Amino acid sequence: MRGLLTVPSPAQDLVGAWRLHPQVAVRPEPFGALLYHFGTRKLSFLKNRTIVAIVQSLGEYPDLRSACRAAAIDATQEAPYLHALGVLIDSNILVPEGDA
Repeated sequence: MRGLLTVPSPAQDLVGAWRLHPQVAVRPEPFGALLYHFGTRKLSFLKNRTIVAIVQSLGEYPDLRSACRAAAIDATQEAPYLHALGVLIDSNILVPEGDA
């Protein structure tokens, strides 16, 4: 199980482009957002607005780290954000650009 990783695994390729799965709905909330995957029926919580902004902007950047940098997250602060993105990848909430 990759959900325990602190960053996405090399197989997930930090260089590759990612996006929300087309069957995922984002509902903004005061604490961050709820993500619901209609295909898997999985509900995920994003616990701050910064990670919500990163997830919603992934399609604009060539990789996960670039999306973090655009949200003013530098290399010393990125580990929890990359972990959260890795969990979303493991949950099929985020998929490689070009995948269904």
